[in-house]
Amino acid sequence: MATYAIEARDLTKTFGATKALDGFSMAVETGQVAGFLGPNGAGKSTAIRVLLGMLQADSGSSHVLGLDPWSDAVQIHGRIAYVAGDTSLWPNLTGGEAIDILTRIHGGARPERRRELLERFELDPTKKARTYSKGNRQKVALVAALAVDAELYLLDEPTSGLDPLMEAVFTQEVRRLRYEGRTVLLSSHILAEVEKLCDTVTIIRAGRDVESGTLASLRHLTRSTVTATTTPGSDGLARLETASGVHDLTTDDGRVRFDVDNTAVNEVLRVLADTGVENLTIAPPSLEELFMRHYGDEISTTEGVPAR
Repeated sequence: MATYAIEARDLTKTFGATKALDGFSMAVETGQVAGFLGPNGAGKSTAIRVLLGMLQADSGSSHVLGLDPWSDAVQIHGRIAYVAGDTSLWPNLTGGEAIDILTRIHGGARPERRRELLERFELDPTKKARTYSKGNRQKVALVAALAVDAELYLLDEPTSGLDPLMEAVFTQEVRRLRYEGRTVLLSSHILAEVEKLCDTVTIIRAGRDVESGTLASLRHLTRSTVTATTTPGSDGLARLETASGVHDLTTDDGRVRFDVDNTAVNEVLRVLADTGVENLTIAPPSLEELFMRHYGDEISTTEGVPAR
């Protein structure tokens, strides 16, 4: 088995004047649940379509399960399961018939697993696909993907249209895949979803990979938030104002809040200890903060601009 289930290096893909991928690279180790983060339009779906052999990159190289996605697409599809973010089904087929077709390349769904997933996702497979809501169409794709014995699961915005209860079922199923040692690439713009499930994260911005690594290694790039209650009038608070690595300090009658660089936490804790701390909370940076680090400038430039 290949060390990397997915390897992409310097991929480029243009559509007319639009460069959807601009030197994009990513690696996903076998047995890993990898997150793929970026807002709509960042290039996530284009990258996944290249990995599926649905699009040919203009330049660069990619391998899925050690094979070339463009020339070995049929062989690859027999070993992977894929869920798109907006599933289209044959309107005159029932959900169960659609599942049968979607799993045919794998020799069909595992019967017991199929029944279990239909029950867990509360999907009636006897109804025609044309009667399904977006969420139910998504459930069909999820049942079809999770009911087969695949080596790699490519999930592109898989919870689109699901309600919170079904999102929780999806979370449990991905954790089950991790326990079984399966490889998962989860593409999403929902930070909490990736944070709960993924071992590593690749962030894509304007077709480029801007950060990649474990959650722990990416969190060190941002600051933690400290809140504390101290003895009012303590001289230690004045030392905090000039301490290296402390940002946006606010105080109110012994209550203090500030952001701190992770490299400065030990020193700041020593200063806080001299203030007579009554309670203390240090919140590690979330993926939301990490995400804003790379996209905040784009958001700020659009403030006040009417939607088009």
